[in-house]
Amino acid sequence: MGPRLAGAACTAYAIDLLGYGESDRPFDADYSIAAEAEYLDTALTALRLPRATLVGVDLGGGIALRLAATRPERVDRLILINSIGPGEVVGGDLRMLNRNTARLVVRASRGVMGAAPLLTPLLEGSVVSPDHMPPRLVARYLAPYVGRDGVNHLLLLARSIRAADLDDIDTRAVRAPTLILWGEEDKWLDGRVPDRLANALPGSRLVRFPGVARLLPEEAPARVADEIIGFIRENVPTA
Repeated sequence: MGPRLAGAACTAYAIDLLGYGESDRPFDADYSIAAEAEYLDTALTALRLPRATLVGVDLGGGIALRLAATRPERVDRLILINSIGPGEVVGGDLRMLNRNTARLVVRASRGVMGAAPLLTPLLEGSVVSPDHMPPRLVARYLAPYVGRDGVNHLLLLARSIRAADLDDIDTRAVRAPTLILWGEEDKWLDGRVPDRLANALPGSRLVRFPGVARLLPEEAPARVADEIIGFIRENVPTA
């Protein structure tokens, strides 16, 4: 996706949420959706971006949605990709993680592979074709959660996801044109979520991807990039 966006003269920043990926993990930090939206606002300021187009996948979509509702002046356009939303914050993936924790956490924390027994089924279940989630890609996703510390941090992140952080926002406050991209084979979120989001965000546009699951950027990167580029060109902010 990156080269395609760059080729269309789009400047894109891939931001690791605080506590996720390669970002810092302050021991006393708040990793809730509400806090992550505030951190994202701070990151935009650090990048000297008064306004931006926000693209969020899954949890990232929920964070982008909250920022668009609470700081509408910061968001030119909003693009939600298989995003969680009000009424659907804790999806099947988190429920599965919680179920497996008691059974697998001791083995996971002791093993060198860390969170692999917990995360691998979630990753493999987030694509339709196994070819889109090969072992080397699974390993990249797992890298931040190796060993006991990694497992403990993963569980902390999971516990930090609270439904109230999205259920209490006023979606009518979102002023940004919104594009909702939805992989129809997403087995973790309720299939009614995209329509609920579209109904809650007046003027939004919903594009469905048949035969694709949650991780659209892994399964259909070219089409996702083209949808983003087209949406940006169609919705040029006014001064």
